[in-house]
This record gives sequence, structure tokens and C-alpha cells, in this order.
Amino acid sequence: MMSLPLLSEEIRHCQLCLPKLPNGVRPVLQVNHQAKFLIVGQAPGRRVHASGIPFDDPSGDRLRSWLGVTSQQFYNSELFAIVPMGFCYPGRGKSGDLPPRPECAITWRAKLLAQLPNIQITLVIGKYAHDYHFGHKNQTVTELVRDWRQYWPTKIPLPHPSPRNNIWLRNNPWFAAEILPEIRNRISTLLMTMHNPPHPAEFVRAT
Repeated sequence: MMSLPLLSEEIRHCQLCLPKLPNGVRPVLQVNHQAKFLIVGQAPGRRVHASGIPFDDPSGDRLRSWLGVTSQQFYNSELFAIVPMGFCYPGRGKSGDLPPRPECAITWRAKLLAQLPNIQITLVIGKYAHDYHFGHKNQTVTELVRDWRQYWPTKIPLPHPSPRNNIWLRNNPWFAAEILPEIRNRISTLLMTMHNPPHPAEFVRAT
């Protein structure tokens, strides 16, 4: 099995989707074999594509608030691995960003997840991530998130924290009232037992 540093280097130089990415190749993820929490997103947006830092946008601000963690904790790669379904910004469509390129999951996902043996909680964000990690493609995001207790506490389906999802959040107040306190308490309890010093995040991105 390839080591995580070598695998990360291969991903950093990946060119599989270059002809299909209007903004070019720039893989963005955060990995460390010691990570305890796995964040599964969709794909980087335009701002993250520019900075090379995962969730460096309003969606990330809201996500960190949902989890009850600081930026220092979130970008400590010994705590949080961030492995989206697509590693590069897929570009813009008619109604928002395009879906994650499927080549990432096919080529890299199983290999990467096999190198993260210490994950205790996987937070799965949005429909494309839900379909891969839960396999219930006939369920809507709302239906799957409502069933969160079936997967608790090791795997948690979440809606996307994007500001574009404000209407969903207003229409489903049970999410903030019922689920977020449980997630924050679970993460807080685990963090108290870890006592990990801050570690520079190992962002994987093309230059």
C-alpha cells in the first residue's frame, strides 16, 4: 500500500481532469494519518480554488460554527482530515457550481480513506457526498439528515453549510435545534480526551 505522503504527492500532481476544468487543476484537501475527524465535502469553490485552503469561505465559517471548533482546531491536520468528493474546483454552471468531477472518487478515494485509520467521526456534507458514503440515492438530503440517528455517532449526514442553503435551514429548524448540539457535544468530548498540540495543516494543492 502506498504511504500517505506519496499518495498526497501523486494527488498534488494529478492531471486527470485538466481538459474538463475551466479554471485549471488545483487539488485542495487536508490529510494526516493521525486525523480523528473526517470532513467529506463536495468540491472546492472559487474562493477555495484561489487560496488553496479548504473551506476558506463563508461555508467554512458556518461549518466551524456548526461543529463548535476554532479555525486553529479545524486546520490542525492531526484532528481534521478534509477530503471532498472532488479535489478541484469544477467550474460554474447555470445554477451554481458544477458537480464534483467523478474521476477523483474513482481514482483516489478508497486509497485515501485506507490511510486514515484513526477517524472516529465522519461528517458527510451534501448530496454527492451522501450518495457515495451512504448509498441511499433515492433519499433526499432532508430525508437522510432526518435519519441521522441511524448512523450516529460514527457517521453524520449534513446539509451543505453554503449561504445558498439558507432557505433549507429556515425551513428545517429541527436541524439546528436537535442535531447540532449533539454534534458539538460529541466533538467537544473527544477533543478533551486528545490534547493534541496544534499541527500545521498539510494542505495538498497544485502550485
